[in-house]
Amino acid sequence: MQHILIVEDDIAFGTMLQTWLRRKGFEVEKATSVGAAVKLLTETFGKEVDLVLSDLRLPDHDGLRLLAWMHEHDINAPFIVMTNYAEVQNAVLAMKSGAADYIAKPVQPDILLQKIKDAMEQNAQQASSTIQNAPTAHNSKFKTQNSCSGKRLYEPSAKLTAPRHIEGKSEASRQLYSYVELVAPTPMSVLILGASGTGKEYVAHRIHDLSARVDRPFFALDCGAIPRDVAASEFFGHKKGAFTGADSDKRGAFEMANGGTLFLDEVGNLSYEVQVQLLRALQERRIRPVGGTQEIPIDIRLVCATNENLEEAVGEGRFREDLYHRINEFTIYMPKLSERGSDLFLFADLFIRHANEELNRTVEGFDSEAAELLASHSWPGNLRELNNVVKRAVLLTRGNKITTAELTQAMGQIRTDNVLQLHDEDTERQRIITALQQTNGNKAKAARLLGVDRKTIYNKIEKLGI
Repeated sequence: MQHILIVEDDIAFGTMLQTWLRRKGFEVEKATSVGAAVKLLTETFGKEVDLVLSDLRLPDHDGLRLLAWMHEHDINAPFIVMTNYAEVQNAVLAMKSGAADYIAKPVQPDILLQKIKDAMEQNAQQASSTIQNAPTAHNSKFKTQNSCSGKRLYEPSAKLTAPRHIEGKSEASRQLYSYVELVAPTPMSVLILGASGTGKEYVAHRIHDLSARVDRPFFALDCGAIPRDVAASEFFGHKKGAFTGADSDKRGAFEMANGGTLFLDEVGNLSYEVQVQLLRALQERRIRPVGGTQEIPIDIRLVCATNENLEEAVGEGRFREDLYHRINEFTIYMPKLSERGSDLFLFADLFIRHANEELNRTVEGFDSEAAELLASHSWPGNLRELNNVVKRAVLLTRGNKITTAELTQAMGQIRTDNVLQLHDEDTERQRIITALQQTNGNKAKAARLLGVDRKTIYNKIEKLGI
């Protein structure tokens, strides 16, 4: 039977949780303070506890003090934080200190039960590596981060070089990367579907990094930004003199990726003629540069991405069905940021660290009201929108925490940029033309003026014949 320790100073709530979890088949003890929890872990459980479910605010110490004590004593049970909604951001940042997950009050029983099962399962899978690494990694980490007062739950990490990417800990993220790990070692072609700004290229990189081709090239080609008349050259290369402007030989994407992975972003934007050429290259595994006479054998693993509905495009005759099946041996769906739960704050924290490094700031995070505002927004632009808002907020912030004033201003600037968002085709055409005139034909600046990404404006210019 699995053992759970509840640390909760609300006696009625703690008793209710204890009774409910016992009905679910767990052996459950409860404590009302960090001191009482330490005593139970020392005298009753020893090191045999399977999970600790702790409130963040306790009468004698911060709940993270208990987590630090557990790591210092090599008790590697997963630790789930319970917190009020206004402190959600601090709870999520506490996960950086080693907490497995958090749940906001009022607790939803089904969600709590799933989090408990997930945490226990993940802990069991990582037990051997955790035991090996715990004496050095955990002890040094917690002595540094938890020696401060209980009111500060998160030490700013701006002095450290932030990772460029994180994968998140939500159920949607775990499911996503379980599929990545499943398909990566295979030779199957992968189609990544998802809205703009969800991180499709990072997932393509992870597939490559976890494959047998990791030591070979990864080459990305943005199909949405390729003019139709040079598409064949971009894919297959060209020989000197093949056309006006071909002053030297050029290797195309297939040659650049030979032996490794070719990532075609926004593959749904390829013209029908280029789709035919692409299909032939994939079928025959040979290419011929434009103007060349010799065919070149190629060996690539293909990963494609799009935010379009390719099945619908096939039905409308805009995308070849045989090519669709060729590139779609395995499909990965990218969750929207709004579907990734607590990952929102993990990503926001990462973007704060990036902005600190880029702008030479030392912003630590969000205050509780700003965190609530952050959580209430739907983030239709996903990670890209969040990154832009956070960077603006860091620039605007004069204190050590982002408040609602800076966050509202940063989000307001995004909305102001989106005044010219695109709608019907006639309106789209006129607005794009106006934006191009205002920016002297600079497509990247026009895209920013319209509040869309660069790929979108290239796609619209091609589609509308501007």
